[in-house]
Amino acid sequence: MRCAWRRTGPRDRGGSWGVRALTLLLILVPLQLGSLIGPAYACGCGAMVPGRDTHLAVDRETSVVGWDGRTEQIVMRLTVRGDAPEAAWIMPVPHRASVGLGDQALFSELDALTGPVRSTRHYFWPRSGDWPLSDRGDGVGAPPPAAGAPKVGVVGRERLGPFDVARLTATDPGALQSWLRRNGFELPDRLATALQPYVDRKWEYVAVRLAPRDKDARLLGELEPLRLSFANDRLVYPMRLSKLASTPQSLGLYVLAAHRMEPAGAIGGEPPRVTYAGRLGAAASPTTAAGPASTEAIRKLAGGKRVFVTAIEQSFPRPELIDGDHELRATAADTPYRTVLYEDELLTVGGVPAWILALTGGALAVVAVAALTAVRVRRRPVPPPPPVTVPPPL
Repeated sequence: MRCAWRRTGPRDRGGSWGVRALTLLLILVPLQLGSLIGPAYACGCGAMVPGRDTHLAVDRETSVVGWDGRTEQIVMRLTVRGDAPEAAWIMPVPHRASVGLGDQALFSELDALTGPVRSTRHYFWPRSGDWPLSDRGDGVGAPPPAAGAPKVGVVGRERLGPFDVARLTATDPGALQSWLRRNGFELPDRLATALQPYVDRKWEYVAVRLAPRDKDARLLGELEPLRLSFANDRLVYPMRLSKLASTPQSLGLYVLAAHRMEPAGAIGGEPPRVTYAGRLGAAASPTTAAGPASTEAIRKLAGGKRVFVTAIEQSFPRPELIDGDHELRATAADTPYRTVLYEDELLTVGGVPAWILALTGGALAVVAVAALTAVRVRRRPVPPPPPVTVPPPL
């Protein structure tokens, strides 16, 4: 917005300036209110919006995906911020899903198991910040509905903790969006278009409305985990609806399967990074930097079987570029991997930098060699001069 100001004379200075200030205020206030009222579609798992006149953003989505070749389980935890008392999101699933609350301990155990380890690396020569260089110090789809079936079918609806969960089928994305709105699930206007690929593949849907038990509470911080379970002969993590997000997204994915897994592609985000890969035995408890790690919740999700745990991180700076779902496949080899954070330290001996000791020792050695050479030179016998022969007289 460009503003043009002109100098006023004594007669119109007070009134004209007051009118301009009031006009500017009337322009700016609606703009600010519009930025607050406008919903934030931010969820790495689907489409989430808060209620009207409120703001909500999902800073991070962390999910655990378990797959045994026939059944897929997704335990999802969202970290949100804002002032919304309630919000809603929708998750497409390829088959009929059962829904329940997840175990919060699952994420704590995985964090401890897959966290980076620290290691110290020593260097010999001083670097910036070390004396004397610085004096600063150390510093597959569901069966099609029968003919004549309604466009939206309600498989079930239940209350789970802070979640109002509806399990739905749909043959028309517009009808699905209308049903959601009539039943208190406030979702974005662009949802019908985004849902079309799932409707074409005859997927089903889990619609979730989040509302705290306390009427005066707000959705803030880490929400209770939600667990979805459904039949699936291939490992898929739905992500296509994330393109509705208006803020950059961060996805943390733990995959529990028979082998090390990897995404088939980046689906519009930055390249996925594996931060941990390792096999979890059926009996032995792994050890972390803090000691033996509890894996009771992990083993429960895995059904007591030996699984390979793969931790994957991915960022989506521009969610509108997301063009599909994450399809995960087994890697060529079950190669273990763990992130190592190195801390570089100057090599010392007894608190003294090793390079000083080396230089001092080298200098002393040179002095000793020179002194020894000098002593040897002094003690070496001097041969007498050859005898002088006097010539005979003529």
